[in-house]
Amino acid sequence: MPNDMSPGLTTTTFFERLVRDTADEQKLLLSVPQIRDGLRGQISRRTYIAYLTQAYHHVKHTVPLMRWTKAWLPASAIKFQDALDEYISEESGHEEWILNDIRAAGGDADAVRISEPLPATEFMVSYAYDYISRINPLGFFGMVFVLEGTSTKLACQGADAVMTSLDLPRSAFTYLFSHGALDLEHMNFLATLMGQVKSSEDQDAIIYMAKRMFVLFANVFASIPHDTELMHES
Repeated sequence: MPNDMSPGLTTTTFFERLVRDTADEQKLLLSVPQIRDGLRGQISRRTYIAYLTQAYHHVKHTVPLMRWTKAWLPASAIKFQDALDEYISEESGHEEWILNDIRAAGGDADAVRISEPLPATEFMVSYAYDYISRINPLGFFGMVFVLEGTSTKLACQGADAVMTSLDLPRSAFTYLFSHGALDLEHMNFLATLMGQVKSSEDQDAIIYMAKRMFVLFANVFASIPHDTELMHES
């Protein structure tokens, strides 16, 4: 019987499997009206600021989650520490970019800083901490796959459209535009990194986490106030 190394057959990488096995959940996320309309630039300034507010509340946990993951890595996965350190270096302070964008868009960044996240955002973040410590810390990379892939789509397809439709300055889109280019690099980096995940248990954990995160992130977007009748409000 031929195997994956037989002539004429191609080997499916783990990253390709990650993309394939989460296709349904990706479609669910992209079907949320707040994302669908955002990609077309058909959202109000209120909705954009509400999106940035929830982005602030989960992005401020990015570096702590990476440190949490490092702390729970077993000896067999120590090789992933360097990758996490690189992510930490590049992601530090990005929540401040979001606050600056909120100011530039006419929002109250100081109020956002001290506000509480919506329940959907809190549940998503809490689930990540829980899964890392309770199930498998490598599952964190499933969350990376979801968040960076989504922000790349929003940056590449939606930021220009929203900026034009709302007549907002480019300074109100620092987070999205910066992450558009940065996360494309990160996704390439992640694809290479996932090639080092050899354990089927770890691979399954990453896919499981990604599936859950697509649903939880969809819930975050669905909880953002969004009234299409107000999409042209000033």
